[in-house]
Amino acid sequence: MTKKKVEALIQQPEGRNIEFKEALPKKVDLNKTVVAFANDAGGILILGIKDKPRTVVGIPEEELFELEEKISTSIHDTCAPVILPDISFMKVEGKHILVVKIAKGNNPPYHIKIKGVEQGTYIRVGSSNRLAGREMIEELNRKRSNISFDSLPVYDKQLTELDFHSFRDHFQKNAGEKLTQTILKKLNLIYQEQESYFPTNALILLSDDELKQKIFPYSKVECARFKGTAPGNFIDQKTIDGPLSVQAEQAYQFVLRHISQGSEYEGVYRKDRWEYPIIALREIIRNSIIHRDYALKGKDIKIAVFDDKVEITSPGNLLPTVDFNDMESGQSDIRNKTLAPVFKKLGIIEQWGNGLQLIAEDLKQYPEIDFQWSQPGIGFRVALINTNDVRPRESGQEVDKKQPIADDYGRLRTITDDYERLSVEQKKILLYLMDHEKITRKTATTLLGLQKSKTYDILVEMVNANLISIFGKGRGTYYSLKKHP
Repeated sequence: MTKKKVEALIQQPEGRNIEFKEALPKKVDLNKTVVAFANDAGGILILGIKDKPRTVVGIPEEELFELEEKISTSIHDTCAPVILPDISFMKVEGKHILVVKIAKGNNPPYHIKIKGVEQGTYIRVGSSNRLAGREMIEELNRKRSNISFDSLPVYDKQLTELDFHSFRDHFQKNAGEKLTQTILKKLNLIYQEQESYFPTNALILLSDDELKQKIFPYSKVECARFKGTAPGNFIDQKTIDGPLSVQAEQAYQFVLRHISQGSEYEGVYRKDRWEYPIIALREIIRNSIIHRDYALKGKDIKIAVFDDKVEITSPGNLLPTVDFNDMESGQSDIRNKTLAPVFKKLGIIEQWGNGLQLIAEDLKQYPEIDFQWSQPGIGFRVALINTNDVRPRESGQEVDKKQPIADDYGRLRTITDDYERLSVEQKKILLYLMDHEKITRKTATTLLGLQKSKTYDILVEMVNANLISIFGKGRGTYYSLKKHP
């Protein structure tokens, strides 16, 4: 490792793959860190660095070789399977430091010998080491055997007893072929044992069956639109717990309902522009569902829309080979090796390795959006933060007149102060009327994609709420924005 790279690491905060120590830690703490690094993506321990405040304190030169020997012996005698550290000395700011590099292990779970696998396996959670639970140990064993959780068979029901009609219909519509037993087997969605076929975890997750709720009650997406810039008061919320194949689209549509679409003009042509990069949002939502860790119990995907940002949190740490700091390099790695090919056939994944590239390209069109990612606990979170103050402020606060509210959220505010309570359908109709003089029942039905009776009910509600006015009779009936004195 070069001096330049180490100097750059020293400027970073402690985290999943880096730790700083002023002096050699206790033997047990050292080996917990080493085991945790080996069980994850690898990591670097640097001795001679004070963490808070970050300062290079150094190590006396005469102690370096003794420290190297102590570290090597401790790791060899205490950790299993064998871990071979890469230890080097370096001079930074005129002081000696010791760098211990631990590679990602190929034979997990790594553990403290004397404690055994159950009580001695540690994982990295943020900047700390935690004892691995049973689920995580099982996942580490699967990694060693290159087996993904979604490919494991489920023996609670045979294939003939499983209800997956929605997925079957969705597959035929989008993949263009019938979901026969042969196709199910080819996609690794079923497992044959003697003369019987059993579903894998992947097919359970894609099904409508009650078994999905029993085994995977948290295989859902919790969506919320909060009022303000922090969790608290809900404006809207939705639980998406259907088959996995439809969750991404439903979650994406929820976000679209709660972000704004404004208009700009290039000459005489109108150009619509969303408040957030929607291609990036779509890819992030897809990734959160495709790559989440379904073996983790008690955790669901959370999508939160605030006045100033959109946050998407998915269970499971970022895969070790994926770097969100280098999104344009065409990276591709798969946690759910059975689900991913199915999603590709359904058109949810367009091309291997291009998801991060699409996010990076779309973000370039939105310089006002600050893209951030983090790993809180055993999870992965992405935040798109709008650095422009484009939303109406809370009541009692002044609005900066120099910052125009040029999006649809602001446009609706000119019609009603109760814009936050408008339904999605009401917003669509009002926005249409702001660009057109009137709307007929037929046009409204097409616009909303609903049945005539449902559309008529919505129009009547809007008339009664003094949002729109009705004119004409029979087939000549039309609606316009309410004229307020």
